[in-house]
Amino acid sequence: MKYLVYVAGLLGLTLAIVLVVHQDWTAIRAAFNHAGWALLWLVPFHAFPLWLDVLGWRNLLAPRDPQRRATVTFLLWVATIREACNRLLPVANVGGEIAGIRIVKWRGLDGAVVAASVVMEVLLTLVSQYIFAALGILLLVGLTEHIGTMNSVIGALVAGLPLPIVLILLLRHGKPFSRLDAVAEKLLGGPSRLTALLDGARLDEEIRVLYARPLRLAVTCMWQLLGFIAGSFESWLALQLLGYPITVWDALAIEAATHTLRYMIFFVPAGLGVQEGGLVLFGHLIGLPPDAAIALSLVKRAREVGFGVPALLSWQWAEAQRLRHRIQADRASLSPEATENRLG
Repeated sequence: MKYLVYVAGLLGLTLAIVLVVHQDWTAIRAAFNHAGWALLWLVPFHAFPLWLDVLGWRNLLAPRDPQRRATVTFLLWVATIREACNRLLPVANVGGEIAGIRIVKWRGLDGAVVAASVVMEVLLTLVSQYIFAALGILLLVGLTEHIGTMNSVIGALVAGLPLPIVLILLLRHGKPFSRLDAVAEKLLGGPSRLTALLDGARLDEEIRVLYARPLRLAVTCMWQLLGFIAGSFESWLALQLLGYPITVWDALAIEAATHTLRYMIFFVPAGLGVQEGGLVLFGHLIGLPPDAAIALSLVKRAREVGFGVPALLSWQWAEAQRLRHRIQADRASLSPEATENRLG
C-alpha cells in the first residue's frame, strides 16, 4: 500500500510541476505582487471552517464526555494536526485520524469512544462531501452550461456513491472491527498489543451507540457542510487579492468540484497534481485563466504549509514533553528513596 502511495505521490508531483512550469510566470508574479502581504490573512482564516468541523466532532463526543475533558479548543488543536498529517505527510489520508485518536486519549477518554467518534466523523464527512460536491456540480452546470464537460465528473461521482453506502450499512449492521480483531489474532498467533489496542468489539459497540442518535449525526453532518461552504471563501478571497475577482457562487462551484477530485483520488498524498489540475479544469469553465488557477493553487499550498507545519511542530513538542515526564517518573520510581519507601 505504501508503495502505491509513493508512486501516486511521484506522479502527482510530476503533474503539478508540469502544470506550474507551463504557465506565464510573469502574470503569476504580477498577481502575487498585486496581493502582497494581505494573502497571509488566509492562514488564520482557515481556523474558522476547521472550527465548524470541530463543532461536529465535539457533538459526537459529548454524550461520552460530559465532563468536557476534550474541549472544543483542544479538539481544534487536534484537528489541525489531523489535517496537517493528511495534507503534508505521505499517509494516504488516514495517518491524521490515527494521530488524532492517540492525542485525544491523553485527556483520559476511552480509546474505543474516541475511535468511534473519529470513524463516524470520517463517514459523515463522506456524506457531507457528496452533498457539497453535488451542490458544486449543479452550480457549475447552471453557471457555465458545460454539461458535456461535467459528464465524466458526474459519472465518477455516481460510480463512487456505493462506497459511503456500503460503509454506512457495514458499520451499522456488521461487526467489521471485531472481525479485524479475529483476523489479527490469527495472523499474530493469539492476543497481542495490536489486538488489545484495537479492541474491536468495544469499537463496534460504540459505533452502534452513535447510530442510535440519528439527530446528533445529522447535526454533525450540518456542521461539516457549513465548514465546506465556509472554506470556499478562501478561494474567493484569494482570487480577489490576486486581482482575478469571481463571484461567491463561482468560488463555491470550483471549490466543491476540486474537493470532489481530491476525494475520488484520495490515495495521492496532499492531492499533488489533483488540486492543480482540478483548479485549471474547473477554473476554465468559469472563465478563470490557467495562470490565475495555478496562482490560487500555490496560495492554497502555501496556506497548507503555513497552517500545518506549526501544528506538526506543536504535536512533536507535546510528544517530547510527555516522553520527558514519563522518563522522569520512571527514574523517580527507581530512586533509592522510592525503593526504601516500598521496602519500609
